[in-house]
Amino acid sequence: MQMVFLGTSSAAPTIQRGLSSIAIMRDGELLLFDAGEGMQRNFIKAGLGMNRKMKVFVSHMHADHCVGLLGLLQTMALQGRERRLDVYGQPRLKEFLIENMRIINFGLTFDVAIHTIEQEGVVVEENDYRVLCCEAKHSVPSLSFKLEELDRPGVFDVERVKKMGIPQGELYSRLQHGQDIEYMGKAVRSRDVVGPSRPGRKIGISGDTRPTDKLAKFFSGCDILVFESTYAHDKLQKALETSHSTATEAATLAKQAGVKKLFLTHFSARYDETSQLVSEAKAIHDDVEAAEDLKVVEIPYPA
Repeated sequence: MQMVFLGTSSAAPTIQRGLSSIAIMRDGELLLFDAGEGMQRNFIKAGLGMNRKMKVFVSHMHADHCVGLLGLLQTMALQGRERRLDVYGQPRLKEFLIENMRIINFGLTFDVAIHTIEQEGVVVEENDYRVLCCEAKHSVPSLSFKLEELDRPGVFDVERVKKMGIPQGELYSRLQHGQDIEYMGKAVRSRDVVGPSRPGRKIGISGDTRPTDKLAKFFSGCDILVFESTYAHDKLQKALETSHSTATEAATLAKQAGVKKLFLTHFSARYDETSQLVSEAKAIHDDVEAAEDLKVVEIPYPA
């Protein structure tokens, strides 16, 4: 699994930073969280590919989080995308996309399935992962997201199974997936040859929000949390007025949630560099980094 930051500024882009967008590559599938204006440029620079299996999740209907989706769709069409694209967001996202595509009048070479999120909970559930959402606290209705892999089977004791004389193939697969078998008149239990299940990875993405106890619970135990850090803590009053968070607040929530690693993002254009915000956060949480446009993060399985 890889995470690529495609845009890390807040409402206005800077020379170094584009508007909000985060891509997660997982087993050949691309999960895109938000699409700020112009994000397709970094999408192309990152070499993510225009025709792969892909889902897009939009946290809220502010321009710096959703306007770039129009340009991305058009670029995909111009490059001949054929795969269906699945888009998830609040009810106004569907209206926004349909009306703008009608007015601009650009054709698509692929189907777009727009899924309306009506409530908190599971947004997408696949065989080995799911994406969940939780209400965020912002100036407009907004969502935070969490990518959560299901537990993986335990380590398969191949040598022990070989000594039993069991041939490779279907019987191996059944044992690995928790099914007991019978071979040569003897019962073989899966739990005797497969270790305990291993946890998957959990990635949290805040979108725009004030910190809340509800979000701390939602992000509990995440391996990585990407949390907005629009301001340093000396601008707390500004954060309160605009329904954003400070670096200190992001780190406090991450510590409360037991998050292993925290990435700060969504920086106000007033910050040419982010060392002040990282220092504030590191005073509270041990493992903190500032997101940068086109930063690639490898996400290993938990030890």
